[in-house]
Amino acid sequence: MNHLNVQPNLGVPGERYRHAYMPGDRFYERLIEGHRGLTDEQSELMNARLVLLLANHIGDLRVIEEAIALARRGVEVAPRKE
Repeated sequence: MNHLNVQPNLGVPGERYRHAYMPGDRFYERLIEGHRGLTDEQSELMNARLVLLLANHIGDLRVIEEAIALARRGVEVAPRKE
């Protein structure tokens, strides 16, 4: 592993920010705006399309595989008892 950059890395090249969190806030605002007015189904479809577009932009399968594994570890839950 270690191909995936997990350090804060959002921003516009050459642009300086007053606070380190500002690019992250901008990203979050744009993401929320992108979902505004969509149904739950449309929102899920938009997320899927966004993941595929960004994965294509990254292009490096090692990075994508690490990102998938790391993201999954953050959401795995124990099986439900019925």
